[in-house]
Amino acid sequence: MRSKILSIFIAISASISIISCNKKYEGESNINDVKYKNNRNTIPSAKMDSAQAINIITKQKIQDLLDLSTLYISGNKDTEIDSVIYAQMQSYFLKTDTTQLKPLFKDLDSLKVRYASINNLNIERKITQKDTFDVAKFSVEYYNNKKAFIGSYERNAEYVLKSTPAKDNNEFKFYFKNFYTDLIKKKDTASS
Repeated sequence: MRSKILSIFIAISASISIISCNKKYEGESNINDVKYKNNRNTIPSAKMDSAQAINIITKQKIQDLLDLSTLYISGNKDTEIDSVIYAQMQSYFLKTDTTQLKPLFKDLDSLKVRYASINNLNIERKITQKDTFDVAKFSVEYYNNKKAFIGSYERNAEYVLKSTPAKDNNEFKFYFKNFYTDLIKKKDTASS
């Protein structure tokens, strides 16, 4: 009798743990949400210090680019809407170079990602001889077309804030220098 109760208890415990591990994508990402995303000025509505504002804007820009990318790779990549989405993605970069998006597309394609969500964003400032830029280190959770969890991955994105002249105040425009720099560096070291 005890062995039956114990086996039933183990079966119920195993079922509960399996059900709780099935993480699903909670957000919404469709063409109507994504089609108006671009790299225009984003000003947080609440009062906050500049570091908080930069964190919020950076997270939003990364999420926007990932949403556009997952939408792009889920299409045919040869329709008119795909070319519009691709142009939107390129507007997030300092230089419009087609190689900037390849590591991102390769990563999303290889894992069959349809949805992505950003977590744990940390920003570090990098100073080189020629330039000063920031590196956003974040974890991204990937989900498939059924919104089932694929995995969580650590990624980097280098970006700069360029000053734009304005009448009343100083405004900045956000641009990525490199996106998924960790994947670019792994590729470079593997090829050498």
